Amino acid sequence: MARYHIETYGCTANRGESRQIERALRDGGHHPANGPEDADVAILNTCTVVEKTERNMIRRAKELEGETADLIVTGCMALAQGEEFRKAGVDAEVLHWDEVPTAAMNGECPTVTPDTEPVLDGVVGILPIARGCMSDCSYCITKKATGKIDSPPVEENVRKARALVHAGAKELRITGQDTGVYGWDEGERTLHVLLDRICEIEGDFRVRVGMANPKGIHGIREELAEVFAENEKLYNFIHAPVQSGSNDVLGDMRRQHQVREFVEVVETFDARLDEWTLSTDFIVGFPTETDRDHAQSMALMREVRPEKINVTRFSKRPGTDAAKLKGLNGAIKKERSKEMSALKMDLVGEAYEGMVGTTREVLVVEEGTGDSVKCRDGAYRGIVVQNASEYGLEPGDFLDVEVTGHQTVYAFGRPA
Repeated sequence: MARYHIETYGCTANRGESRQIERALRDGGHHPANGPEDADVAILNTCTVVEKTERNMIRRAKELEGETADLIVTGCMALAQGEEFRKAGVDAEVLHWDEVPTAAMNGECPTVTPDTEPVLDGVVGILPIARGCMSDCSYCITKKATGKIDSPPVEENVRKARALVHAGAKELRITGQDTGVYGWDEGERTLHVLLDRICEIEGDFRVRVGMANPKGIHGIREELAEVFAENEKLYNFIHAPVQSGSNDVLGDMRRQHQVREFVEVVETFDARLDEWTLSTDFIVGFPTETDRDHAQSMALMREVRPEKINVTRFSKRPGTDAAKLKGLNGAIKKERSKEMSALKMDLVGEAYEGMVGTTREVLVVEEGTGDSVKCRDGAYRGIVVQNASEYGLEPGDFLDVEVTGHQTVYAFGRPA
């Protein structure tokens, strides 16, 4: 039997695919190596969301090539820009992720069967509910790798979720390129139906929903907010990337939604939930973004007050329509990014400052640095409990904690 080494970059969906690769390899009797230098085969699951990431993937592939016997490259960059590895002189097989297990073990590795016990990351189970999206964003290269939405039936995903819970998962992470359009390819968006069914599974666990574009969830916002309000197993957390506060820029991005639709989603959840976390993304310095457009993005941030914000400077991706546009001066993008990031830290800091002095139930998700554990409250806010061994805390435990302080993007707490 052979030894394998897997490295994963990018989103939670990529990590879920790596878990499935590893599950298939273990089914075949193969086992993980201590590192790439001890492996018979190394597998690099790639991301290519921005140019810097692309360069890092090429660099890491070259390093792995020199450290291991055989190298397989998979993931978004492999599918969208596989030729770049060949151009860089990397000697590797470039494969779709579901081709990896068989190729890694020279055709001897079995495929994953429905009855196979899932592989967990500690107490976290990753559940990719679909692959692909319904968008055609002018700047996005990932769509070349993922394609259009392909949604397995609700019952199939419920079965997978049940298997994860039975295997010991205390947190289920629902993932996909755009979870909000789940079921659209079958004629109806059914994310709310799926979540309701998953929450019916017996057991004490929590569910986090991954990225859902505003357009996809806008049409089911009332149904979705109701499911969140009625199910304590769901973290009150939505990741809806708006990308810009300007309708003009959103049009140039081909984002499908307008600012008002995004705001209506936020207003619907505000009306139904006492406490929840809005996570969103902004692209700074899109080629057509003016000072006025940037100011509108800043105003939108102040209006909806997200508690988790990803700020990314625009990066031209090869083969996309936006790459053909004349880019903005780097100094302009840097200044706008700096201004938006400063506002982000103010908003996030205010949210965590408001938690100090409160007591809330949390789930211990993973071990932290030193003698600490990382926890999540009902709104998926991060709380660190120190001196964990003193309290006998381990991942998977539920407890009440009193929030005693914060460091802007996470809080500190002690058992109540």
